[in-house]
Amino acid sequence: MSEAGTYTSNEMMTIAAARALSNDDVCFVGIGAPSAACNVARLTHAPDITLIYESGTIGTKPDVLPLSIGDGELCDTAVTTVAVPEMFRYWLQGGRITIGFLGAAQLDRFGNINTTVIGDYDHPKTRLPGGGGAPEIATSSGEIYITMVQSRRGMVDKIDFFTSFGHGDGGDHRQRLGIETKGPTLLITDLAIWKPDPESKEFTVVSMHPGVTRDKVQETCGWPVKFADAMDETPPPTELELTTLRDLKARTDAAHKGAKSPA
Repeated sequence: MSEAGTYTSNEMMTIAAARALSNDDVCFVGIGAPSAACNVARLTHAPDITLIYESGTIGTKPDVLPLSIGDGELCDTAVTTVAVPEMFRYWLQGGRITIGFLGAAQLDRFGNINTTVIGDYDHPKTRLPGGGGAPEIATSSGEIYITMVQSRRGMVDKIDFFTSFGHGDGGDHRQRLGIETKGPTLLITDLAIWKPDPESKEFTVVSMHPGVTRDKVQETCGWPVKFADAMDETPPPTELELTTLRDLKARTDAAHKGAKSPA
């Protein structure tokens, strides 16, 4: 497939995240950037991927991106919808989810996520949406993918609150707590692709997106960044990937504004 022309860093992030998914995955999808990535994957190279949302929709194939887990588009296009307790107990905690795809307000180098508060818990500077089902997704999914835009405010040395457990203090922290799943195995940002070091579990940059420098990655990260010895450059979006994403976003914008979706 031919390379596309001009694209944004957010588009590169979404497409790079979509590429990480396969036809065989059963993916627990977070709202926002994870939802966009999962549906681009479904509309391109992974048409048989099973997408599951927290409201209990299984095998959903939305034509537009949902505003929330309660969006009717998810139920209308799902193979089936189950009760939330069944979703968590049978599907998630039963070990049937291969990938949990999450976003983050704050993230540390070990993949621990904060979506609860910024600042002191009792007197926060900002009250965030909260964990929802993310804490359970983070511990019960086979592995976790995270996507977020890089900034020093978001990628911090120490998160203000542990909402979703990643690798804790690093190393074998998950195993010592009796958590048998892999935890965060991939971080896709608007600048780079990161994977945890096999031993320390600290996220390490393995690929930078086209035109991105090491200095730029470090400037937008709140901890000293480690780069892999063998660095790759992320392949730019193809015309198909970019068109699919943009068409999806256009349909979504039109639907949420109450306008007729483009043909």
